[in-house]
Amino acid sequence: MARMRTLSCGAAPSGTVRPARCEVSAEPSYADRRSTSVREAKRRAAGPAVKKAPKPARTRKQKVWRVARWFLALGLVGALLLGAAFVVLYQTIDIPDPNEDFETQTTFVYFDDGKTELGRFATQNRVSIDLDQMPQELKDAVVAAENDSFWTDSGIDPVGIVRAAFNNASGNDRQGASTITQQYVKVLYLSQEQSYQRKIKEAILSLKVQRQQSKSRILEGYLNTIYFGRGAYGVEAAARAFFDRPAKNLDLRQSAVLASVLNNPSRFDPANGEDAREGLLGRYQYTLNRMADLDMITEDQAERAKRRLPAFPVIEAGSTYGDQKGHMLTMVRKELTRLGFDEGEIDGGGLRVTTTFTPKAMAAAKQAVVEERPEGFKDKELHVGVASVEPGTGAVRGFYGGQDYLQSQINWAVSGGQAGSTLKAFALAAAIKDGFSLRDTFDGNSPYELPGGIEVTNQGDASYGSAINMVYATQKSANSAFVDMTMAMDDGPEKVVKMMDAMGIPAGDNRNEAGFPSTSPGLEPVATVALGSATVSPINMASGYATIANEGVYAEPFIIEKVVDRGGETRYDHAKEGSEPKRVLDADIAADVSYALQQNVTGGSGTAALELGRPSAGKTGTATNGRDEVSSAWYAGYTPQMATAVMYVRGKGNEQLMGWLPEYFGGSYPARTWTNAMQTLMDGLPVEEFPEPAYVDGDAPTDGHAPYVPPPPSPTRKPPPSQQPSSDIESEEPTPTQQPSPTQEPTPTQQPSPTCDILGCEPSSTSGPSTPPPSQEPSGSATPGTGPTRTAGASRAAAPRGRD
Repeated sequence: MARMRTLSCGAAPSGTVRPARCEVSAEPSYADRRSTSVREAKRRAAGPAVKKAPKPARTRKQKVWRVARWFLALGLVGALLLGAAFVVLYQTIDIPDPNEDFETQTTFVYFDDGKTELGRFATQNRVSIDLDQMPQELKDAVVAAENDSFWTDSGIDPVGIVRAAFNNASGNDRQGASTITQQYVKVLYLSQEQSYQRKIKEAILSLKVQRQQSKSRILEGYLNTIYFGRGAYGVEAAARAFFDRPAKNLDLRQSAVLASVLNNPSRFDPANGEDAREGLLGRYQYTLNRMADLDMITEDQAERAKRRLPAFPVIEAGSTYGDQKGHMLTMVRKELTRLGFDEGEIDGGGLRVTTTFTPKAMAAAKQAVVEERPEGFKDKELHVGVASVEPGTGAVRGFYGGQDYLQSQINWAVSGGQAGSTLKAFALAAAIKDGFSLRDTFDGNSPYELPGGIEVTNQGDASYGSAINMVYATQKSANSAFVDMTMAMDDGPEKVVKMMDAMGIPAGDNRNEAGFPSTSPGLEPVATVALGSATVSPINMASGYATIANEGVYAEPFIIEKVVDRGGETRYDHAKEGSEPKRVLDADIAADVSYALQQNVTGGSGTAALELGRPSAGKTGTATNGRDEVSSAWYAGYTPQMATAVMYVRGKGNEQLMGWLPEYFGGSYPARTWTNAMQTLMDGLPVEEFPEPAYVDGDAPTDGHAPYVPPPPSPTRKPPPSQQPSSDIESEEPTPTQQPSPTQEPTPTQQPSPTCDILGCEPSSTSGPSTPPPSQEPSGSATPGTGPTRTAGASRAAAPRGRD
């Protein structure tokens, strides 16, 4: 039933003005009244009403516990999530390939003894050694200083990871606390990047490496990889960099120093000043204390060692490529590449390379240049190339490349210059092989006219007669006679070039890449090829002369004796894989050429070599460039044991020497430099003689040369040349009044010697036989004959100016 509502209004009190208040009330229905009655009855039956007490307030402890429970719950959830993430990362992160630089090992280059170090190639200076080659004190010191729980930990340092993370987030400098395993993983597999991702990856990889490798293996890898300062990676390189000894010989003090510098190689290097030394001392004492705390050493040992740092030897900090070493190492690298070794293996393969170079020969070449070059002329403008090659083997024993490699990378012992008359020795060999003899005569007058009107002149335009033999032509370096001889042979220029190539002066089409370098720019088959317009290196020149010294057997020049890899396997052995020596000239022909070159020493332009004090043979050379300027001066010669070539050039290698050098002939500074170097090289070696000349005589062409005939009464003498030579640069030797006699051969008839000087020869009044006896041939006789009839092909050369 609906409730009934009533309206009641109250009257306003008297004396007031207010509206009447009316109230509306709702009268409860029967159901409402009944429900209320029931509730009241129940309450009365239950007794009087009781008030409910309020909840007590939470204590501080309860509040903290409530918050803690929430954090514990969140931490548990987070731990579960992190654990799941770690499992996922552990499964998905694989151990990467090692950083290549940290896998490399230094390649060492040695002199010929295989023990004396010449230099090295390295991406990082490192020599890996086995753990058992490292002193126990060193291993203990590193563990004590870097990670004293190394032998028992799981490979990671959680506290260190958290500290590093907060440190990185705050932007501070990197702190340590990584384990040895973590450090090893970082350098071998990761980078130096400072990030959370790298730190997490480092931890995962450390755990994996820890499971896959033994502690000993990890420590060995770490000690062979970590950087110690001074450019040294690994303990072996560090031991040599700090104490100049192998790691196996380190004592306790030295081991503690290396363990200490690991913490900060730059800060703790004693070579960096007093502050660095004091800092090292503090770290060093800390390391020794930790070793004592861990019972690695006794307290007494620690106290005695802590008193002072060990002595640090003075180690030359010379550049790996300073002075001649750079030229040597550059040659070695190029030759290793030619032999098939790639750059990666050369720089980081841990090769052991034994070269042919000897300290004695290298020092002899440099000493000779320094002592004999004119005072005030240094390597920057005056370039001297020297090379010594061993006859019979082809081994390049020493050289001087010129300016310090760090100032100039041009190696003048390889670059070379115009060869001048040093090439005449090879032309003489070609002529004798073609059938001519030392007795045959050629036109020695100047000028000599080639087909087409091209003229060849001798030094000072001197004429030696129209029929001079080749001994005297070699002694006087008569250009005209050598050109006449070349043209007298069928295809003479081609034969001369072929002979040069066979004996060690590589032609342009050299296929086997022999020589240093394997080409000779400008070596072309032209009539004047023997006068030396081609560019030849001192090494190749010495190699060619070594063929004569070796009685006609050519041995390819080489500089690599043996290569052994890091595993001890021989990768190259010249004795087994190098080219075999090859006979390119009969021994008798070589003896004849050698005899003619001996006369150049005893009575020609190479008399400075007499100071050697033992038999030698050689030839001077001076060349001119296209501007008719003296561009080079040479002396090449040999004893039976060694061949050496010396070259002087200026500027870019083709600039004027005359008027710049006090003397510019090959018989001056080059010959004296040669003698100085050879005196050192021959010291202690027995004196050896050359073979007697054989006077080989074959079937020479009948045309193109003049046979010897008795001289006419009185030849017309030419006026003396001017002091300034106008063309040929040679014959600078003092003219002897009597030419030296060669080794005598028995002869039934003796012919008086004509009197000769630089102007020519004045014959004696007595006629001799139509064929001169051997005793007269090298005496300097130059007598006119019937004159040659030239039938050889036309010359392809321009008129030579100033070549001896």
